[in-house]
Amino acid sequence: MSKHQRILSGGGWENLNKLLEEAGVVRPFLLCGKSFDRLPCAAWPVAGAPRFNGISPNPDIADVRRAIAAFAASGCDGIVAVGGGSAMDTAKGVKAFLHAPAGEELRSAVSDTGIPLIAVPTTAGSGSESTPFAVLYENGVKHSVAHESLLPGFVLLEGSLLASLPVYQKKCTLLDALCQALESHWSRKATEESRCLAEAAVAGILPEIDAYLAGDIAAAQRMLEASNLAGQAIQRTTTTAAHAMSYKLTGLYGIPHGHAVAISMAQVWQYFLHNGDDALQRELDTLGRLLGGQNGADGLARYTQLLRRLDIAAPAIAPQDIDLLVASVNPQRLGNSPMPLDAAVLKSLYTQLATAV
Repeated sequence: MSKHQRILSGGGWENLNKLLEEAGVVRPFLLCGKSFDRLPCAAWPVAGAPRFNGISPNPDIADVRRAIAAFAASGCDGIVAVGGGSAMDTAKGVKAFLHAPAGEELRSAVSDTGIPLIAVPTTAGSGSESTPFAVLYENGVKHSVAHESLLPGFVLLEGSLLASLPVYQKKCTLLDALCQALESHWSRKATEESRCLAEAAVAGILPEIDAYLAGDIAAAQRMLEASNLAGQAIQRTTTTAAHAMSYKLTGLYGIPHGHAVAISMAQVWQYFLHNGDDALQRELDTLGRLLGGQNGADGLARYTQLLRRLDIAAPAIAPQDIDLLVASVNPQRLGNSPMPLDAAVLKSLYTQLATAV
């Protein structure tokens, strides 16, 4: 269990109702994706609660503003967020900016509004149900919001809700979770606890991939639990270079976040392998063994083989976009990486990505 969270696995409505009671929520507000009514949870009593489902794939602060208005008008006393990372981020935005002036949310301080938040993920990958972070956009610009009060206090991991996910989305989200675990493990903020969580996540993800993609519900449950461990790990360390490189790739080329992170990870790992000191080589060797290899180079080979097997490749990156991509990278996330990556290195990595086959 993650610190400050109550996490239940499976059990459907029975366990969600248990979490509502533990949270003291009498009148839940449902914040969900548009797929909600096609999922098994559509038959749960919470489906009749007041709801907001106007969520963009990359949630805009305008979505949050509308959700705040709907929540305030509902008279509800808690939020049940059902969906992927976008639903979670929107729900966190409601918590963060409930009392902020309209139009000034992202320039206002986050306050602990005390609203109970119960997270029910419908993808295995973002880990957002176990982090205090949200990504929100304003006029196309990404903003990261972080506050300890945004960590959902209650989580239901229900594998049956993943059954209808498109296969490509399953691939992207499981790769996001895998990259979170790998980045968390090599992060400069890594601790013994975060590394244990990351290792358990990798060990849980890899053997379930084929069965999960084939639609096995038991595998989906295990994949969801493993991806949650990756989320718990990244909560403790935050992300590093691969995630930092990914965001503009998503914005420019329209590929899902997990796809963008996965292709960035291969380039970052290769750079670390060729340029890292002895301590970093030992770290890469550890990660290589986690992936079933013998050392860091073997681990990278196995990782790239996985990407090829899942048909995850780089988009056609325009040469004129490379400087824009470099400028977009968050220096704070780079500083969390185990070795420095300056603008020249980033340009080289994006150029290699543009020519990757």
